[in-house]
Formats: sequence, structure tokens, C-alpha cells
Amino acid sequence: MPKISNKGNAMPESPIRKLVPFAEQAKKEGKKVYHLNIGQPDIETPDVALKAIRNFSDKVVEYSHSAGVESYRKGLAYYYQDLGIDVSHEDLMVTTGGSEALLFALNSCLDAKDEIIIPEPFYANYNGFSISAGVKVKPITTSINDGFALPAIKEFEELITPKTKAILICNPGNPTGYLYSKEELETLRDIVIKHDLFLFADEVYREFAYDGNKHYSVLNLEGLENNAIVIDSTSKRYSMCGIRIGCIVSKNKEVMSTALKFAQARLSPPTFGQIAGEAALCTPFSYFNEVSKEYVSRRDLLIDGLNKIEGVICPNPKGAFYTIAQLPVDDADKFAQWLLEDFDLNGETIMVAPAAGFYSTPNTGTNQVRIAYVLNKKSLQKAIDCLESALKTYPGRTL
Repeated sequence: MPKISNKGNAMPESPIRKLVPFAEQAKKEGKKVYHLNIGQPDIETPDVALKAIRNFSDKVVEYSHSAGVESYRKGLAYYYQDLGIDVSHEDLMVTTGGSEALLFALNSCLDAKDEIIIPEPFYANYNGFSISAGVKVKPITTSINDGFALPAIKEFEELITPKTKAILICNPGNPTGYLYSKEELETLRDIVIKHDLFLFADEVYREFAYDGNKHYSVLNLEGLENNAIVIDSTSKRYSMCGIRIGCIVSKNKEVMSTALKFAQARLSPPTFGQIAGEAALCTPFSYFNEVSKEYVSRRDLLIDGLNKIEGVICPNPKGAFYTIAQLPVDDADKFAQWLLEDFDLNGETIMVAPAAGFYSTPNTGTNQVRIAYVLNKKSLQKAIDCLESALKTYPGRTL
């Protein structure tokens, strides 16, 4: 029998989705499962985007330009300009989700066996994207004890080799909810300039910064015009994950022209996704105010509830809608599976994402889970009750 590729063997399973069969079986057994494992918001998609799709009247659904519909790109440029980011429509390209944007960026800027430094824990698919591009991830571990703050510049420089070509951050962060300060970003800028690196910034949660904190874009860091590359997406901003529209933004003309060659190879981004994305740019600002208030309310309920449970440690996230919680368990993978197979509280249980899959360093985060607070508060409270009850009876409890 022919063998699959080494690259295929190396591709990691999703820590978010690998427990799905156990959740499906639990549901077949009549259990209600509260999904804390995946960042699928229950917030309604802006009606203006849905109406645009319903009102599509063309007789043929055509290819678009490989870089995306020009009117949409111009609209995106205005969106960034309103945020104080000085870009034109020629500085951005529409992609099939933020995932494709990052794949294009990696393939445009790094060669096989080149290295990229990523603070961990990080979005699990960064591992898969890097493997697809033949790139080696060099993780730099952050700590739950200081809320996953940026490590010292010395720790970055200890990892830099002649093969190092880039640093990748997610800001605000998935899976930690950490929001980088302007000072931390300036520290990264200094490292990037000193060692002539690219700085990739996944900024898809830009609108979700809480408690008076402000999101700073790497595109606004002076001196990084040829180094900074932003990955963006409509998925979480407008709660329309299935639209599969994102973009790559950079003032580096060579990067953008190279990324366009990859875009041409896949022909064009989804037409209906671009229709929804362009219409969504007209979403009233009040929408984001209400959504932000709702997430803060959910966050406060969750973090307060988690930290009241004996043995649980959970920092307060400043952005996005995720948190990493450390649990008094022997192994979070085993615990997550046990929750679905063997536990229920009045016929209900929860599904969490074991955090080890968000680390690249082996045997790290093994007693941590990522929780997405994308459920309504009533459901979140029931989920907290389930977790508290489960930790009292789990055979592998460490307290």
C-alpha cells in the first residue's frame, strides 16, 4: 500500500475537534453537552450582511479578482483608516478566512526549514499551518502565573538562529485572551528590526478589548513598514464564521505581490462571502458596543465562577473570548474525555479543549484547558456548575 506523506503524518489533530465523537455519543445517550471547546459565538450575524446575500440577483456567480473584489478591498481600506491605520486597497488582499491569509504569508516569506518564533500557548492551527509550509515552530513559553504576558527580550534572542525569519503573535490572543500592551509591541518591534525579521500579527479579535484597554496594531508601529504583516478575518468580528472571508494586510509590496501569486493559484475567494463581508462594513458601531458588553458580562461570570472552584487557577483575559484555566487534574485530555463518557450532572455535561494542543513544547499545559465563553450566561452558569461537580468526583483529581 502506498504511504502517506511525512507532512501528513506530522499534521496534528485539532485539540478543539478531536473529542467530537465522544460528544456525539454523549448526545446519543441523552446528555446535554455545553460546548466550551470551540469559538463559535451565539451572537447574531449583522442583518445587513445577511440581507446582502438574500438580495443577490446576478444570473451567474462569477469568479472575482484573485485579490478580491475591488470595491470590498477599498471598503476594507476605509475600515483600517478609521482605526488610524494608513493603508490603501493595494496593501491588502482578500482570502478564504484568516487561515488562508496566514498560509499565504508563511509561504510568501519563509522557505522550508526556516524558523518562526511563536509565544505559546497559541492557536492550535498555527502548528498545522507551519507544517503545511514546511516551517519549523520555535515556541517561547508564557506563564499562566503572570497572565501569559510577553516573555523578556532575552528569551526571544536566545531562540534566534540564522534560520529564524519571523515572529508570530495573536493579539488579542486565542487561546489566552491576552492583550499586548503598546510597550510589549514596541519590544517586539525592536527585536524584529534588530534581527531583520517579519512580524506576523493575527488581529482577528481586534474589536474585543475590555476594561478600557486599547488594541494596538503592528501596522502602526513606526519602522515596521517592510516587516509587519497583519492577518484578519470577518469570522469573529461579525459572528459569521461560515462566511470564510479574511485578508492579509501589509505595506511590503514584495510580500503582497508574492502572496497574490498564491492567491492566483487558488483562483478567487468565495463570492458570497465577499458580498457578506463588504455589506458587514456598514454594521453600526452600536453593534460592537452591545457585543463587547455581552462578552464582558460572560467573562466576568465565568472567571469569577472558575476561581471560586478549589484548585482552579484562571487569569482574567483582557480581550477576545477565551481563557486558559489550570485544573487540579492529572491529565486534561483524560479529564475532557471523562466528562463526555462518564460524567453528567442532572443529564448535562461540558466539552472543553485540552490546552496541551495549544502548546508546541511537549508535556506542557497538560493540566490546563481552553474555555470559550461564547454561550449565554444561563448556559455558562450551568457549565460552571458541571465543572465544579466533576472536579469533586473525577478519579484523577490531584487535590
